[in-house]
Amino acid sequence: MGEQGSGWPFVGRGGPLRTVREALRSRAGMMISGEAGVGKSRLAAQALAELDGYAVVRALGTETASTIPFGAFAHVLTGPPRGGENLLRWAARHVRGSASGGELLVSVDDAHRLDAASAALVHYLAGSGTARVLVTVRSGKTQPAPVAALWKDELLARIELPPLAEDEVGQVLAGVLGGEVAARTVRRLARVSGGNVLYLRELVHAGRGDGSLAERGGRWSWQGELSMTTRLRELVGARIGHLDQEEREVLELVAFGEPLGAELLVSLTSARAVERVEARGLAVAESEGRRELLRLGHPLYGEVVRGDCGTLRARRMRRMLAEALEASGLRRREDVLRAAVLRLDSGADTDPETLLTAAKLAWGRQDPRLAARLAEAAIDAGAGVAGVALLGEVRMVLGDAGSALTALRLAARDAVTEGERARHACSLGVNLAWAGADAEACRVLDVASATLTDPAWRQETYLYRCVADCLAGRLTEARRALERARSCGPMTVRGAAHADSMEAWIDAYSGRAERSLAVAERALPGLESWKDEAPHAFPAFLDARCAAQVLSGRLDAAARTAEQGMELPSTELSGFGAYRAMVSRLRGDAAGAVRWCADDLARLPSGEPYRGRVLAEQAHALALLGRTAPAREALAEAEELTARWAFTRQHVLQAAVWVAAAGGDVAEAVRLCLSAVAHAEEHELFGPLAFALHDLVRLGAPAERLTELEGPLVALLARHARAIGDPDELRAVAGEFERTGLILYAAEATAQESAAYRGAGRGTLARGAQTRAWALAKRCPGVSTPALVELATPELTPRQREIVQLAAAGLTNRQIADRLTLSTRTAANHLQAAYDKLGVNDRTQVRHLLAAL
Repeated sequence: MGEQGSGWPFVGRGGPLRTVREALRSRAGMMISGEAGVGKSRLAAQALAELDGYAVVRALGTETASTIPFGAFAHVLTGPPRGGENLLRWAARHVRGSASGGELLVSVDDAHRLDAASAALVHYLAGSGTARVLVTVRSGKTQPAPVAALWKDELLARIELPPLAEDEVGQVLAGVLGGEVAARTVRRLARVSGGNVLYLRELVHAGRGDGSLAERGGRWSWQGELSMTTRLRELVGARIGHLDQEEREVLELVAFGEPLGAELLVSLTSARAVERVEARGLAVAESEGRRELLRLGHPLYGEVVRGDCGTLRARRMRRMLAEALEASGLRRREDVLRAAVLRLDSGADTDPETLLTAAKLAWGRQDPRLAARLAEAAIDAGAGVAGVALLGEVRMVLGDAGSALTALRLAARDAVTEGERARHACSLGVNLAWAGADAEACRVLDVASATLTDPAWRQETYLYRCVADCLAGRLTEARRALERARSCGPMTVRGAAHADSMEAWIDAYSGRAERSLAVAERALPGLESWKDEAPHAFPAFLDARCAAQVLSGRLDAAARTAEQGMELPSTELSGFGAYRAMVSRLRGDAAGAVRWCADDLARLPSGEPYRGRVLAEQAHALALLGRTAPAREALAEAEELTARWAFTRQHVLQAAVWVAAAGGDVAEAVRLCLSAVAHAEEHELFGPLAFALHDLVRLGAPAERLTELEGPLVALLARHARAIGDPDELRAVAGEFERTGLILYAAEATAQESAAYRGAGRGTLARGAQTRAWALAKRCPGVSTPALVELATPELTPRQREIVQLAAAGLTNRQIADRLTLSTRTAANHLQAAYDKLGVNDRTQVRHLLAAL
């Protein structure tokens, strides 16, 4: 049991547990094999628990006892053998005698450490049928011949216990920490621990001890660097074991340079040493084309090995690797980047061009922090304006546009050549656009495109003007800038990728979902050919795909794309959590939407518009759950952050609609919805416009413009608008919504169907629709909208329902009267009449009634 630790839940092993228990009941027993720390002992102990009718004798193989005959069973062998008695039968007799009642079951932990006599005894007990046997052994360890024969001779079944999978790590963490754990934290700890329960336990203890792992906003999350306690270092060090000088050098080189080519590693050490390290599982080989690459056998090996190196030795190792890579010719771009980083970390001088090239490669691999570090080193080494321009764009992505603008303004006088002027103008222009200084951004980019003579540089400035127009919500102008870029002549690799990504983005947000997806499908297969040249393109493609997939009703695909985006380091400011939350919300899982937003917010820097987009979606989901106070707080923060960009502002405007509705003010919700519609129309955001118009339908207001928009999902939303008052058509629309996965919309349309039947005096059909609507609403736990409120209160008039919602939101009679321009007496009378119809006595009971939706 020690492998998983006291108090740690037993999860994720249901299949193996059933297999072991079945083997113990139906045959001689089971051998559980696995790496140290994966939970073999805990699985064995769990299998024995709740297994009635057996007398259990336990033994443990240890290094100390392995030198003593029958050492593992010394605690049950109390008397000498009878005259001439066979030693195995004597030992078996004592084992049997030590068990009181029931069929004998012998459990041996770490059987690979048994002495020869104990191993023979276990084999005898299993082979003679004297006892059922359960043993655990460590994978890769040499076993005594009798123990190995247990499964080779088929006396015992054998199961290989793998490390915990990521979802199982999540279950363990939730159980240990007693609360919800952020998905990114689960992924990180699963990766670092390798699914090893023993290591996971130590990581959790270390993280909690130094505050890296803490509860923040109701969720456990890890912030900061990895914590390595003395205990964890000792455990990993013991797993690594003794290394001779050659083996240590091999492992250190892999730790500093992984993945490392086998040929290069052999050239620096020796083939035999590399083979020994691989044979011990300390490094693993994997094929990449015709090359064999070596990686560490476990992520934590690197932490321990690098930590054991002194500063000078670590620098020597890095310098050796950099020189070896350079001597090999740096045939691959990855080698250029790795050599530059190794030289930088070793303290060796590196020329600015190499550092600048490496910075571009790091950014192309979506690692902006490394790109910034390399760009800063390049500037220190004399890279000039090119370095400042690159660093400016990287800092913008990292949320530091302020310092980027300062540096770029200072560098303006140094931009002399046409290439320097172009790079400087593009970096300055996009930073200004990002910061909301739209007019100055356009002026800088327009001057550059008018004065540059090289078609490739003019192409670049037009593309950056396209970005500025998109951020400002001028999609027609953005498309025009894109056309100008393409008219400059043959597109560069960088220009073509950026142009395609912006075309996909413009199409998605302007409501042309299918065209957007087609552009992405055409360009993304060539990702490897352009990702290093066009670092902005891939995140832009993913953002466009999310928007287009949601707009076209491809919710599963949108969820996958959003999760892919959330994993990219360079999208720290792009807020893919907003789209992942939107998918959950449309499915009716508002609580899930809140969780996805929390995951993204945990890593997004403060003060940036993309954070505002996620906060807006969080406010939207919280409002649907009736959590109006935190919804208003999130909305207030989002409003401040998203004001500078039209497309992020749209999320806020649409969230405000549902925050107002959650407060019971449907009239205000409709007014705000019309503002969201106007904003989308003004800025040509016809994709989001479809959802804003459909929100009017959900609130019971007309939305004729829906029929003018295009797309398969938009057609269904328009059909819903036309179906209001027609119960048969509403039922058909609800069915389509359900098939598409839009469960919340399906529930609302079915509630409207029930109301339409009721209005027509067709009570039986109304009740049938009401039952179906309730079933759909239950698939949207905790969600409340005006249509679903009407479902719960069909006997109320619209005015009574409005007043009841305001009362449930906490407003006094005087506040309700002021809000609705009524007298206080009239508001009180309406409220009392509603109480009588609903069979409740006060606001608290009304609140509970609506919360039961």
